[in-house]
Amino acid sequence: MENDRKALLKITRKQTEKQNVVKRAKIILMAGDGHKGKDIAVKMNVPEYVVTTWRKRWLDRSDDSIEERLQDLPRSGAPDTFTPEQVCQLMALACESPEDYGLPITHWTHKELAAEAIRQGIVKNISSHHLGRLLKKKTCNHTVAATG
Repeated sequence: MENDRKALLKITRKQTEKQNVVKRAKIILMAGDGHKGKDIAVKMNVPEYVVTTWRKRWLDRSDDSIEERLQDLPRSGAPDTFTPEQVCQLMALACESPEDYGLPITHWTHKELAAEAIRQGIVKNISSHHLGRLLKKKTCNHTVAATG
């Protein structure tokens, strides 16, 4: 327990730590000091259910590392539309010059890149907006125009 406390204190003092992680560490420290959930909520300026959630998660995930215990859990939602291989192929295509594919342009737009990916059979279908979101999540030194 003392090692956990030292690690949590270190997290709260770390200048580059994400603020939500620091806040969670402070909640756990205050709870460990015997403060009530309502008092912690007022002091930390969060709803009481947030304190309850993080106290419970801290206890439930005791086998995980301290850093893992302070992270958000994966969110539910629709599964990824494309396989990792397809995403890699899209990234590789975005890093290529459109001129290599016989297009009379020097930079890809999301619309032209999506059309080329479909033409090459990388994906069956993809909107320029979805492609733009994928490119924003993954980075490479591609030459895709900012507007799609």
